[in-house]
Amino acid sequence: QVQLVESGGGTVQAGGSLRLSCTASGRTFSRHAMGWFRQAPGKEREFVAGISWTEWSTNYADSVKGRFPISRDNAKNTVYLQMNSLSPEDTAVYYCAAKPGMRIGMRSDEYDYWGQGTQVTVFS
Repeated sequence: QVQLVESGGGTVQAGGSLRLSCTASGRTFSRHAMGWFRQAPGKEREFVAGISWTEWSTNYADSVKGRFPISRDNAKNTVYLQMNSLSPEDTAVYYCAAKPGMRIGMRSDEYDYWGQGTQVTVFS
């Protein structure tokens, strides 16, 4: 069992930055691939970024590639999403998720565990 708690959301002006954190409880965090998803009002939840169990592999949605690096610290049971050059189109509730195994998943149904979400609002 893995429990996830996100933090770091907030309101920021376009062009600004935020760093989201997701801390996991459970002894098997290091054996889970982690992902960040987001859901804007009236839209489906979409994949943002993912990182493999070993940190050797990452994957990004085209819309955030080059702006939102993902990282993890297995010693701290924490995964991060550094969000740079934010735009109003990035406004959404951001969720972290965990899936057993090494491979990064890009579909929400591949993930077994979810955090409660953290709101990110970007104004122009």
